Amino acid sequence: MTAHVEVMDLVAQMKAAEQAFVLATVVRTVSVTAAKAGAKAVLKAARDALADGEPRMVSVQPENLLAELGVKPGENRDGVRFAENMCPSKGTMDIFVEPVLPHPSLIVLGASPVAMSLAAQARQLGYHVTVAAPAADLPVSPDADMRIDGYQLGHLNEARRFIVVSTQGRGDEAALRAAVSIDAAYHAFVGSRRKMAALREKLVAEGIDAKALDRVKAPAGLDLGAITPEEIAMSILAEITVERRRGQRGEVPA
Repeated sequence: MTAHVEVMDLVAQMKAAEQAFVLATVVRTVSVTAAKAGAKAVLKAARDALADGEPRMVSVQPENLLAELGVKPGENRDGVRFAENMCPSKGTMDIFVEPVLPHPSLIVLGASPVAMSLAAQARQLGYHVTVAAPAADLPVSPDADMRIDGYQLGHLNEARRFIVVSTQGRGDEAALRAAVSIDAAYHAFVGSRRKMAALREKLVAEGIDAKALDRVKAPAGLDLGAITPEEIAMSILAEITVERRRGQRGEVPA
């Protein structure tokens, strides 16, 4: 019981810290088998689960049972990865490997109405939201998990990141400079192509990498005909959702 409580405490701590981890739970054993049986297979499954976010089952079995099933050690079948139990016990153990990933991270730079709406809507969709802007520019307290005074982003959590610059005339250059310095799956600028082109020219002249600036989507968001700050924020989140879910949805049967 004590060990179980300690594990649950550790799980709670890691979740609160927005850290990625894997829970491996023994769901079935047949005969006596050592806990180290199939450890390499479980570690491999854990790394794969962290990479793709999908749970999987590992079945550790003696050589004769694998032969009866017609599978080889390391083979995957119907979502189960099979491994050979090399221990003298020759028992069987099934382990469910479940990744626990941090919330995707949305970093909003700016204090514009679009920025405020974007933060609020993203929180409802389960994002870990960071709002970075000079405190004096903020009209209201943003709905965010983390607030940064200015554009010095510092340490950010290690989740998959999406960055949106929505300064709209107040600190555009400083915010863009900070945004492109951070590795992210998506960078976007709330503004016209012409404005982004002018900012790009300025920042490149200052020594900012042109390729990094070319990765910034401008204008941000899908073309939904959005007009209000809330609609523009929604269009940006729709575009982020497309990027976030890319490759995660299987083909839908006709």
